[in-house]
Amino acid sequence: MSKTVTRPTAGTSAPVAATTTEAVLEISGLTVAVRGETGEREVVSDLSFKIQRGETLCIAGESGSGKSMTSLAIMRLLPEPAARIAAGSIMLGDLDLATLDERRMRTVRGNRIAMIFQEPMTSLNPVLSIGRQLVEAIETHTGLSGSNARQRAIEALKAVRISEAEGRLKQFPHELSGGMRQRVMIAMALALEPDVLIADEPTTALDVTVQGEVLELLRDLQRQNGTSLILITHDMGVVAEMADQVIIMRHGRMVEQGKATEIFAAPKADYTRQLLAAVPRIGDGAARADGTPITANPAHIAQVRDLQVRFDLHGGFFGGVTRRVHAVEGVSFSIGPNETLALVGESGCGKSTTAKAIAGLVPFSGDIIVNGRSLPGSSSAERKAVRRDVQMIFQDPFASLDPRMRVGDLVAEPMLIHGIGSGQERRDQVASLFERVGLSADQMDLYPHEFSGGQRQRICIARALALKPKLIIADESVSALDVSVQARVLELLKELQREFGIAYLFISHDMAVVENISDRVAVMYLGQILEMGTRDQVFSNPSHPYTRRLIEAVPVPDPARRRIRFERLDKEIPSSTYKVGDAPHKVALQDIGNGHLVAI
Repeated sequence: MSKTVTRPTAGTSAPVAATTTEAVLEISGLTVAVRGETGEREVVSDLSFKIQRGETLCIAGESGSGKSMTSLAIMRLLPEPAARIAAGSIMLGDLDLATLDERRMRTVRGNRIAMIFQEPMTSLNPVLSIGRQLVEAIETHTGLSGSNARQRAIEALKAVRISEAEGRLKQFPHELSGGMRQRVMIAMALALEPDVLIADEPTTALDVTVQGEVLELLRDLQRQNGTSLILITHDMGVVAEMADQVIIMRHGRMVEQGKATEIFAAPKADYTRQLLAAVPRIGDGAARADGTPITANPAHIAQVRDLQVRFDLHGGFFGGVTRRVHAVEGVSFSIGPNETLALVGESGCGKSTTAKAIAGLVPFSGDIIVNGRSLPGSSSAERKAVRRDVQMIFQDPFASLDPRMRVGDLVAEPMLIHGIGSGQERRDQVASLFERVGLSADQMDLYPHEFSGGQRQRICIARALALKPKLIIADESVSALDVSVQARVLELLKELQREFGIAYLFISHDMAVVENISDRVAVMYLGQILEMGTRDQVFSNPSHPYTRRLIEAVPVPDPARRRIRFERLDKEIPSSTYKVGDAPHKVALQDIGNGHLVAI
């Protein structure tokens, strides 16, 4: 069986062309069944496809469509006996993975077929260091050992732009952000250089620039090794950027399959057209309800002046403070009623820390004034009043809802804490809030696990509205949602703003979403604001090269406009950790086109 790989010429990112007598991986009639109280039901039904060497196949669809169950079936990682392969074959070369015993399957995983999972925290062992897990995988599957395996691990971390890679080997998963944990998982898979790589929502938790670089890394792997890539995602921009072939799934069935150019240019299924219509695109930012942009408002809801947030790091023999993380340095801005200010930037830039400082969740220096009240030096009663005026919607709705409480009680809890209304009045208010966010009052007695991700986020929005706040901080509140659910939640936020005059501090790494919802945009990097202006100023005429890079990194949902190559930076991200007594750097970007990222 002869196989040849034709690599593209320098400067292009065309997929690897392949000539082969058969597919690298071929799925025929795959059916996955799960066991329930009423018997088995199919979550993947009669799915068939094949992928050639060096080809990228994207499987797209909303949550519950069967995408991830398909990938788990291919990897033989279904939670048996609760789920099983009920029918079909999974041919990897001459091996049928569907019938392979577990002992032989362990020799295939990692070596010939590997997977990047969507949830890195559940994929990494919490009691083992990052270095031990990386080195163990490399030693098991590549034959390298000792210092060679450790060096491969360091190179893999650097490839996915993790700063201070050698020091990170000593850290544990809980010490890294969600985006950094995902990069560790990607680094582990890339280091093994498999024949087939399955990536299940690999960039959902990543910043747009890191996403662009990771996608370019995956393309590099294909160029160098002819790796076949199965990319599972709900991001149609990523599909357009990467796919040769596309499969659209819904309710466990394939509704459409074809070349990426054909799917995007002339989708045949109504569901495919709905998915594409819901994709936010830069340049399509929605106009304000009155058609005019927000102007400076002297009646500020929130003012932030020279905000600084630093965290001490202990070390040495006596455990004293030896270093400090300068998470936020000299940040100043204001937000007026009925205005949305977006904070954008990469992981670790200080967006969420800034939000937590405004909400009174972390110590800070500088001044924060909310609805006329200054937080520094305020009494406990004044701080309680500020907390009533400022509410947060967090990134992970399931983690921010107590699984032991009914959702109606969760929404009523803030009113109970602040002594608002009687029991019946609170219940009536909760019922009204449920109706307002598109849920039914009949659902108030259910528990969080009985709702979809989009519904849980609506519950969090209802809870944030319960105290009628002046300012809502939405921290990556739609990043994990399917594109159609995301569109509905964004429209809901805009409707609520028009109705109640709420100010939003909208934190996101998705520039297309930011352009859709924001009035003003502040771009952060290493704890500092590099650029701030109206939405049109920042997106139409960005003044800083870092802002331009953020915008250029957004994948365009059109294969005909696929970029030739996304330039990866050839230097590590500067660290925001300094020795005690050292002054923080002033940040600047120089020679961005040549990949130089520096702090001065």
